[in-house]
Amino acid sequence: MSEKLVVLVNGEAMFEYDRSVSLPEHQRQYLDKMDQQMDSGILLGNEKIENPDQQQRAQFVAFTLLKAIEADDEASIAAMNAYLATRMPDLKQVKADIDQVSKKVMFDLIFDQEHKNQVKVSFNA
Repeated sequence: MSEKLVVLVNGEAMFEYDRSVSLPEHQRQYLDKMDQQMDSGILLGNEKIENPDQQQRAQFVAFTLLKAIEADDEASIAAMNAYLATRMPDLKQVKADIDQVSKKVMFDLIFDQEHKNQVKVSFNA
């Protein structure tokens, strides 16, 4: 299990979730309630999934997370990060690209590569 889950949007690390910090009971209950709600089905793209598996749930939650980031909804961002980090212990990164013009969202769930801190270097011509 990776200690950190990092959410990157357009190449920039936006959020980092530390799995070594325990969730309070009320937050664990909230995540359980999310699972119960998803038990009745989810919508992935245009497809209704009646009995989503854990991977489909993770995709649904990651998409919801990206919409929360776009809306600057801190409570939802925290909940979606916590869900992904606790339900998918091997998930290391959510890498997303959001087209600023069309608002089209594409993302990958990365299980095999830790995020390395990177330094942005600008060159002036």
